[in-house]
Amino acid sequence: MTTTGADIIGNALARAGATHAFGIPGGEVLALMQGLDAAGLRFVLVKHENGGGFMAEGHWHMTGALPVLVATLGPGVANAVNVVANAMQDRVPLIFLTGCVDAAEAETYTHQVFDHQAMLRPIVKGSFRLASGAIGAGMAKAIALATSGQPGPVHVDVPIAVAESAADETSPLGLWNAAPGLPPLDDLTRAFAALLASRRPIAIAGVDAVNEAAGPTIAAFCRSHRIPLITTYKGKGLLDEDDPLCLGGAGLSPKADRILMPLIAQADTVLLIGYDPIEMRIGWRNPFGPSQTVIDIAPIRRDHGMHRADIPLIGGIALTLDALRHDMPQRWSEGQSDAARTALKAAFTGPDEWGPHAVFSTLRKVMPPQTVITADSGAHRILLSQMWTCPEPRQILQSSGLCTMACAVPLAGGAKLGRPDAPVLAFVGDAGLEMGAGELATLAAQNLPVLICVLVDHSLTLIEMKQRASQRPNLGVDFGGPGLGTDFAALAHAFGGHGVDVSDSATLATEARAALGRDRFTLIAAHIPRRAYDGAF
Repeated sequence: MTTTGADIIGNALARAGATHAFGIPGGEVLALMQGLDAAGLRFVLVKHENGGGFMAEGHWHMTGALPVLVATLGPGVANAVNVVANAMQDRVPLIFLTGCVDAAEAETYTHQVFDHQAMLRPIVKGSFRLASGAIGAGMAKAIALATSGQPGPVHVDVPIAVAESAADETSPLGLWNAAPGLPPLDDLTRAFAALLASRRPIAIAGVDAVNEAAGPTIAAFCRSHRIPLITTYKGKGLLDEDDPLCLGGAGLSPKADRILMPLIAQADTVLLIGYDPIEMRIGWRNPFGPSQTVIDIAPIRRDHGMHRADIPLIGGIALTLDALRHDMPQRWSEGQSDAARTALKAAFTGPDEWGPHAVFSTLRKVMPPQTVITADSGAHRILLSQMWTCPEPRQILQSSGLCTMACAVPLAGGAKLGRPDAPVLAFVGDAGLEMGAGELATLAAQNLPVLICVLVDHSLTLIEMKQRASQRPNLGVDFGGPGLGTDFAALAHAFGGHGVDVSDSATLATEARAALGRDRFTLIAAHIPRRAYDGAF
């Protein structure tokens, strides 16, 4: 049987751990898709390239399988810009395969043709155009770049002739990189001395620690050294959030910041563990005082400029933490971190009456501990990320770096595809679901019994709150209203799922329990009052 360029591409991805490819076909990628299929990658048809990229990410979070997105030339590539930018900012090793016309043809044919690489280069780690005779080498470079250091998206433009033509190359080169090792000894010695002398250390951990699977090491380090831990939203679960040392997620809530920032200011040493401030709002810029020692453990050199690092430790996170183990002195003797944890819990308990607090607390009680949740961008995400506790990493998936809308449903679909035995629950605002409603059809087509909770308040609430806070007129943020707008329950039925409207906690609990036994997706439209998030976060 003749080996084609598409076969080489498929084999390279399979060897790197890819099991699925997500996207929408076009004539320019038919040979490419055939090569992926021949290599054992299952192609998942989605309704929009943006949704395909998020499904690929959700699947990667659950399985570790290299995420692959496929798009045809022109509009297919353009449709995927948002999710590729998200992969860059949320540190996802997305391989983005696109079809393109051959170079000679592009000189005299312009229909749907533009420079894919020029458009994508600002939002990817690298962009490659494969060439006959070096297809395996190009794929090896792309995979190595996507998965090394801080993960991120890499674009691979595949000319039609490269995919379709016979190729006599040897097996793809194995260039993907090993995990980072230990930092230099002198830097480790300085960090060790600072921690040994510290009486009030505090740790902040983030997405890089999640991507390196450093959770068990971080949990053991914090417990054995009595160091309280704050995480970013993507870092939730690195330490079980029921642990007394865990101060939960942070970065977007001013209410949480008013509790956490004074605690951080009391620390004499700040230990940053795979903490990438790309998730954080402006209030987290330069939060450390001159009398504090900042130790920053990271897989790559930091150039974000958000804060200083007195002792940068570039290396493997778990390896570096193990090298920093020391005899524990007496720490935080006044109980400040315990007081902050208590204050945080009280701050986000919320009122007893029906509203977003009741929605989140009710579903947390009903859903099993191993539930994986996803959160779309909006007011609900900030409150949810403060209220929902995670016993381990990757149990709450969201767009934290880019903060894009319409991510929660496809993230949930990908997560369910990757971990079918786990309950998966997507939280999304009404505007967010309307933006990406087509992926409900994907859930139905793939038989993915995801539970979706839509917070219906007929407003772009987070933006409306900012509008009011800046004393601007209400403009372009409210839509629909009682008896108007989208009938989400009917929409769910139209797409092959089960839909229901709820407006009280008891009905919500009943419907959520029923959803756990259903073999198709369930959409619960939770109707909450307008301005229900005022003062919530």
